[in-house]
Amino acid sequence: MTGLAVNAQTAPTPDDAVAAAKNQLGVLEYCQTAGHIEAKPVEIQTKMLGMLPPATDAEKVEAAYAKGKEGVVSAMGTEMPLADAAKAQGVEEAALCAQMGTMIEQAGAQMGM
Repeated sequence: MTGLAVNAQTAPTPDDAVAAAKNQLGVLEYCQTAGHIEAKPVEIQTKMLGMLPPATDAEKVEAAYAKGKEGVVSAMGTEMPLADAAKAQGVEEAALCAQMGTMIEQAGAQMGM
């Protein structure tokens, strides 16, 4: 039984999902401001956020968003500057931004956005 209790405590909450999505929006805005992507991925991510349930911990969500706007990927308790994430994948930050933008556009297309 103890294992189940530990798993329940570490399972992501709906607020974790909203915070991760809002962080991704911030990261996309960071990428757009840096000139690495156009506005479309930001628009699609904003629409996707509107489909999520409201967060009960608005402070947590807004903190994740602020980190994203600074170029820090923050999700499920892990944080990494976008530049470091790009370096770990062997690409430039601009290329990682472009990859994320393309993934968001593809997901949006599948959802009819």
